[in-house]
Amino acid sequence: MKRRLLLVDGYNVLNAWKGMLAGRPLSDARDALVARLHDYAGASGQKVIVVFDAWQSERQQRTVEENGWITVVYTQKGETADHYIERVCDNLAEEARAGRLRLRVATSDGLEQTIVLGRGAERVSARELLYEMEREKGAMGAHSGAQARAKNTLMERLPENVRQSLERMRRGEQTEESKQ
Repeated sequence: MKRRLLLVDGYNVLNAWKGMLAGRPLSDARDALVARLHDYAGASGQKVIVVFDAWQSERQQRTVEENGWITVVYTQKGETADHYIERVCDNLAEEARAGRLRLRVATSDGLEQTIVLGRGAERVSARELLYEMEREKGAMGAHSGAQARAKNTLMERLPENVRQSLERMRRGEQTEESKQ
């Protein structure tokens, strides 16, 4: 099966997310985006690397935080998210061109889209990514709602004789198995 990796220009996507930055601290908006991307990654079965620029900050070292399906990267001083994403694309270009990796980059920066296309990645605009995330969230909600209605518990999936034995054990009664 082909591996899938999505690289996300974090601030670019945040700027496209209408209302996300309005009246809230930037750190809260970043956290909200990371949480949504984490859910999206797990539901879609792809690894996500979200990159936030720190090129104008005083951060001397790059910070990388891994959490399951998602990796969050804060670039170091003087490094843009675009440059980081381009290097990752360069490192994975051969694998992507050979068809072993589906490499996608989410950004609405036209120049960056052109660059990553030339390096073997597919481009996804920030709006397209937000739409995909919303669609996946709706599908997850519909799926979990159907599961909740079905109440597909472990007990309901067990054969009747096993359920009866467990119930007797719960009550402290002796079962046929415990007599032996």
